[in-house]
Amino acid sequence: MNRYRAGLIAAAAGLVSVLAACGGSGSSTSATQAANQVFTYDTFTPVMVDGWDPATEYSDGIIAMSEMYETLTRYDPATHTIKPLLATSWTSSSDGKTWTFHLRHGVYFHTGRLMTAPAAKAAILRTIKENGGASYVWSAVKTIDTPDQYTLVFHQSYASPLDLEASADYSAYIYDTQADGGGSKLTSWLNAGHDAGTGPYTVQTWNKGQEFEVILKKFGNYWGGWSGDHFSKVVFRVVPQDTTAAQLLRSGQVSFVEQISPSLWSSFKNDSAIKLVDSPSWQNLLGQLNVKALSLPVRQAISYAVDYRGIVTALQGAGVQSSGIIPPGLLGHASNLPDYSYNKVKAAQLLNQAGYGPGHKKLNLSLTYTQGDSNEQVVATIIKSDLAALNVNLSVQPLAWPTQWAKGKSANATQRQDIFLEYWWPDYADPYSWFSNLLETESPPNFNLSYYSNPSLDKEINSVEPLVATDKTAAAQLYKNMQVTVLQQAPIVFLYNDNYQYAMLSGISGLKVNPAYPNVVFVYDLKP
Repeated sequence: MNRYRAGLIAAAAGLVSVLAACGGSGSSTSATQAANQVFTYDTFTPVMVDGWDPATEYSDGIIAMSEMYETLTRYDPATHTIKPLLATSWTSSSDGKTWTFHLRHGVYFHTGRLMTAPAAKAAILRTIKENGGASYVWSAVKTIDTPDQYTLVFHQSYASPLDLEASADYSAYIYDTQADGGGSKLTSWLNAGHDAGTGPYTVQTWNKGQEFEVILKKFGNYWGGWSGDHFSKVVFRVVPQDTTAAQLLRSGQVSFVEQISPSLWSSFKNDSAIKLVDSPSWQNLLGQLNVKALSLPVRQAISYAVDYRGIVTALQGAGVQSSGIIPPGLLGHASNLPDYSYNKVKAAQLLNQAGYGPGHKKLNLSLTYTQGDSNEQVVATIIKSDLAALNVNLSVQPLAWPTQWAKGKSANATQRQDIFLEYWWPDYADPYSWFSNLLETESPPNFNLSYYSNPSLDKEINSVEPLVATDKTAAAQLYKNMQVTVLQQAPIVFLYNDNYQYAMLSGISGLKVNPAYPNVVFVYDLKP
């Protein structure tokens, strides 16, 4: 679940075609009117690289999927509660095993089919069967009853916080399993660039691999209605170069920029046409250490060798120092963990213990990060310098995300890296996914690119979910204990927590940053 990157593609021809697709004509007035109806999201990474299937997509597609698909519930960061979306109300049994959801009436899929309880049940059962993405959010579900057209009753094999899990940013979507006839044809139909959601926007065009990659248009029969001011189109534009993104925003050719370097972001501070958004996130940057290649003393030495405060200073507000793997605002976050701090003496001692470091044999390591990410580049440069002072030569390799990920997952262990830089964020407003995806034993590797395996930690990971539903105090303590274990074993370096620094046109209002849905702009809620 990383942030895919791509090379820069020329923009001019694409811009003309997008404006034309949005209703513009040859005149500059028509083009301006068309642009005003369009929300253009500038990202530095291809969007739909992990497929279009709402059951299994598990990466950057979230920023587009969240416009097309909806879930039963949605997390509200203002109140720290779960709010209705496709479900209007719900109840649970005292043991947390039976949940009843009452669905919203009059909701239509983009296929024209009415969303009913049997249709929602079919979507959830298909997601469970596909067993991809974050389908584990339904893992406790044993059976689903539909006593009437708008009621879902979940019977679970163990207690889980289903109202929270049903708000997940992946694999909790409700969709029409009968699209294109359903069955075995559905997956290929979806992955050809189609959608079958209930959201305010639906696919108009997918230009795979192009700069103007995804264009969405409003779904006229959306249950929320279209009275008032709303954007009628959403365009996802891939612009990997920070300077180009800044120029496009200044000229009004894009509406919103997801990430640019902190110095460029600060350059907008006195520009009245640009609004800057600075918001804490639940996203962090991690360095996964190859436990198959690096001994415990070496991993601990690397953890002490990193100048964490130096990284945060260099990021100029785009990052804050972390404590453990769980960001503030989530269950289990603690500020009194045995975190690593910059300690060259301790790092040198541990390296010497392993036969490396100052006065000993040089250690050669490799690090990969995602090409096009200026913040990751800054971090990699600092780590390389920190390690060089300890007689460690770090080879730093920027790679396009699909290449970086494939290298990390290689069946040939000699092809893998020693340090893998990767962002992570939760699948819902709980830290479970950090542990289940990055730290639970995994074979073959997918996101556990430390290749770490600890059976006793696996057991704790598998016992925390029922506690979240039944005893939050005990769950918080278990999350804390697991973090202590991870810090002692050092399979991951916790580099920093992201602080979102967005830039957007000042005339647009209504943006509410929701850390449970990373980098998602719910465009329907904006006013042009």
